[in-house]
Amino acid sequence: MSQTPTVSFEFFPPKDADGEAKLWHTVSRLAPYGPSFVSVTYGAGGSTRERTSRIVKRLARESAMTPAAHLTCVGATRDEVDAIVRDWRAAGIHHIVALRGDPPEGAETYTPHPGGYANAAELTAGLRRIGDFEISVGAYPEVHPDSASRSADLDNLKRKIDAGATRAITQYFFEAETFLRFRDLCADAGITVPIVPGILPVTNFKTVVRFSKACGAKVPDWMAELFDGLDADPETRQLVAASTASDLCLKLMEEGVGDFHFYTLNRPQLTGAICRRLGLRPEMEAAA
Repeated sequence: MSQTPTVSFEFFPPKDADGEAKLWHTVSRLAPYGPSFVSVTYGAGGSTRERTSRIVKRLARESAMTPAAHLTCVGATRDEVDAIVRDWRAAGIHHIVALRGDPPEGAETYTPHPGGYANAAELTAGLRRIGDFEISVGAYPEVHPDSASRSADLDNLKRKIDAGATRAITQYFFEAETFLRFRDLCADAGITVPIVPGILPVTNFKTVVRFSKACGAKVPDWMAELFDGLDADPETRQLVAASTASDLCLKLMEEGVGDFHFYTLNRPQLTGAICRRLGLRPEMEAAA
């Protein structure tokens, strides 16, 4: 088992001044854990485009961390997307998380934008034409809800890799076996880039259940039992959340996994506690 894993963190753009302050507090709390990169999400339909750009540029300008900007195909033509990418490159941003994206608010299904990139594979190929970016793409251990089958989902991932992606980051999951089976399937399909497990520390169980139904992730019964009755007990809920996510990561480390991507939800305490449980210490970055 690897003694200390490599970690990366995902943040989301805040909606107001209070959220902005919370984000930068989160950044300052998690930066000492020495993430390999930190990503900033991109809202449905490109709804946070300007905020995402502002945050990744500030991270590139003012921090020692490597920022990765999320980018989707939704709500923009190819020329508009390419212009955004060139602007990021000029600002020193060389890592992009390329995603198809969710339908914009009010739409039930994804429809390619007229004149836009149709999917993440096309977007990845477009990024490769613009520059030598590091490109992460999404992967789905429990199959993307829009995929016709497991085989079709793997084929789609393979197209993204063949188009030039350098890493796949998975949707969250809650049982180690889910990721390990998926890792084996990717290897059998000839996918050789790193498959990085996405880890979601649960802060609100009811919200996770609702979101999981939409994204195709399974919430196991044992997890529901652990969080049952904790709605009004945030302290105990935090302890259970940290323990559950840490145990998942430790099981994966026993199977040779050495890289984790944390969906922080702009809450540093849980992710920081898990990093400590995995052997990382805040002083590591300063001593490096």
